[in-house]
Amino acid sequence: MNAVPSAAPKTLDVADDAARWAAIAARDARADGAFFYGVRTTGVFCRPSCASRLPRRENVEFFADADSARAAGFRECKRCRPGGLPRELEIVRRACAALDADPQERLTLAQLGEAVHLSPFHLQRLFKRVLGVSPRQYQAARRGAVLRDALAQGADVTRASADAGFNSSSRLYESVAGELGMAPSAFRRKGAGLTIRYAGAATPLGRVLVAATDKGICRIAFGDSAKTLSESLRADFENARCIEDAAGLAPFVAQIDAYLHGRSERIELPLDIAATAFQQRVWDALQRIPYGQTRSYTEIAETVGSPRAVRAVASACASNPVALAIPCHRVVQKGGSLAGYRWGLARKAALIDAEARAGEVQVTQDNVQPTTKLERRERASNPPETTV
Repeated sequence: MNAVPSAAPKTLDVADDAARWAAIAARDARADGAFFYGVRTTGVFCRPSCASRLPRRENVEFFADADSARAAGFRECKRCRPGGLPRELEIVRRACAALDADPQERLTLAQLGEAVHLSPFHLQRLFKRVLGVSPRQYQAARRGAVLRDALAQGADVTRASADAGFNSSSRLYESVAGELGMAPSAFRRKGAGLTIRYAGAATPLGRVLVAATDKGICRIAFGDSAKTLSESLRADFENARCIEDAAGLAPFVAQIDAYLHGRSERIELPLDIAATAFQQRVWDALQRIPYGQTRSYTEIAETVGSPRAVRAVASACASNPVALAIPCHRVVQKGGSLAGYRWGLARKAALIDAEARAGEVQVTQDNVQPTTKLERRERASNPPETTV
């Protein structure tokens, strides 16, 4: 990337209270995002550039972020709307454009800050607050996406890795396992050469299928038919070698059994799953929801720093491949009603109820009625197997 001309505006230094007050007095927009200020006499907090009447210095309190101001009892100014992200979003958009311009170029935080006229410290904090990941993590995800597309189109691993900006094979294999969910060569062959072991068992929620690579669990799925679950696994990993291995996966199945029967509140399994950067942020947020509690899709969107991405959060929940290990059943609609669940609303309702009671899962076919014609037809044609 070309160097920024020397005439570019400099980042405002607001390292101390005197500098912060000077920025407020000048209503300097360059300080927006670096800090917020609250006015004790009004109980309102603002951006430094707010056009409202200048308060007295002794009534001003400084905060590093909007959440800190809210926690101190201040409410948002209706004029400058400090809880929103208009200017911050534009800064991050420009930073992302710089990172997207050439996946092969590795920009340092200092270079990126110079490009968007913001100090590295403030850019790092702002970027992570808006997107939920650091600039370095964003670059890694972008390189993984370029690599994934090239491999899917049939490019050989060496050419695809060079195009994606990986300057050595060791760096390639160290960096992208989390993005692809398997080695790059295995991804290119759509799982060919990969061995997946699986096992099924009866549970209070019907049949469960647990599948794992040699690195960790890649699938936990519920259904009414063992055959349907195994066929779905083989279809999704059509070129992989799928082997039934009840004995090898028994410890993992035992954890799920203990959880469903109220003997354990945690499922701690090694996972080997592919995720986009956004999916990973959502799934990490889901794993932080305490046992026995729920969150709305809106709350999760806010948690990952993308308050408007409610539909994207719902999509990430729906694409979760490992039930229970990533507890997407704990996400409900804003009013508290149940929304969709990959493995059926009856199972979702039973899980939420069991966690609220800290007891055993109890599910019946009548506790949540089918909501669509397809669900009703599937329930009529596929009665659940008897649980042992």
